[in-house]
Amino acid sequence: MRRLLSISTLYPATGRPGFGRFVGRQMQALAARGDWDVTVVNPVGLPPVPMKRYAALKAIPEVEQQGGVTVHHPRFLLVPGLSGPINPMLIAHGILPLAKRLHAERPFDMVDAQFFYPDGPAAAKVARSLGLPLAIKGRGSDIHLWGMRALPRRQMLEAARQSSVLLSVSCALARDMVDLGMPEDRIRVHYTGLDRARFHPMARAEARQKVSGQHGLGLWPDGRLLLCVGALLPIKGQALAIRALLLLPEDVRLAIVGTGEHEPMLRALVTELALESRVMFLGAVEHDVLPDLLSAGDAMVLPSEREGLANAWIEALACGTPLVIPDVGGAREVVLDDSAGRIVDRTPEAIAQGVAEVLANPPSQAAVAANAERFSWDANAASLAAFYDEAAAER
Repeated sequence: MRRLLSISTLYPATGRPGFGRFVGRQMQALAARGDWDVTVVNPVGLPPVPMKRYAALKAIPEVEQQGGVTVHHPRFLLVPGLSGPINPMLIAHGILPLAKRLHAERPFDMVDAQFFYPDGPAAAKVARSLGLPLAIKGRGSDIHLWGMRALPRRQMLEAARQSSVLLSVSCALARDMVDLGMPEDRIRVHYTGLDRARFHPMARAEARQKVSGQHGLGLWPDGRLLLCVGALLPIKGQALAIRALLLLPEDVRLAIVGTGEHEPMLRALVTELALESRVMFLGAVEHDVLPDLLSAGDAMVLPSEREGLANAWIEALACGTPLVIPDVGGAREVVLDDSAGRIVDRTPEAIAQGVAEVLANPPSQAAVAANAERFSWDANAASLAAFYDEAAAER
């Protein structure tokens, strides 16, 4: 059995189980296969002086077991508002002693980073110090945001040149990585996974009743429901979905799921447009509630400015809910025909037209869900193991 040291700044921990949940599921699925022993290092950034917003992080244990994976949570120095370009250096400084000790006790065969920034450059320093091959995964914002900034981009490209294999969540993102200057011959597409036991269709009326009653979210009992799931940030485009409502029949309503800095502006927009009776803010929804909520929707509207390949797309399809999304990231790798929804321009008018088409001729939930059949955590882990076997064999 080979041994993997995986470095991820987003990873679940005691006290924050939803933080990077999808990374945790991936690493647990890989460990469950039995051909790779997985140890995760999840660096926790703390400021040099106590700050209220970081106080809860002190309670995160130094090490814990999660689903067959040993997870370490070493601390590193974080300077809020100033650390961005130097975070890889600070992370590497914080985790390298632990990595060296663990490698001395039981040698690893490979190091990976679950995000290209800041994880990638930090993992590159660790891999170089341990003399191990390196893999780095691009997921979307790490490429599109940090790749546009000079110093982070330089660090990312240096780490990419050191890597044996580079992973991308979609073919579209792989092209963006090449355009950024990463070696094309090392890039492999590695699609996200899906918990198929949890994300599957439930009859819409039953799901809506369950969400409103058992889960207490109080959805409208009738009419047609649009869902918009994601962090409330300008880049996610919830304002476009709200404006699109003005162009749709009165019985079409929108439930916005998520939290973020853009919420006050979005609420103000709803008031300005007199849409209070048609827009509901649900806040952060427990992950266990999400499958029922997705099944309750008639369509998922996610007008993001950029994506890699959004987990929310796959989860919605698996629950039988078609998508109305712009042509960003891996959208065309997911919406292959009308049974999966519509790809539209990123304007209220185009979004409204796409929604109207889906609502006028709705595909069956089973037909929608068939578009997600190729996604599972087993398939995700199998392809990841194959990529890592190839890279480790070159050592």
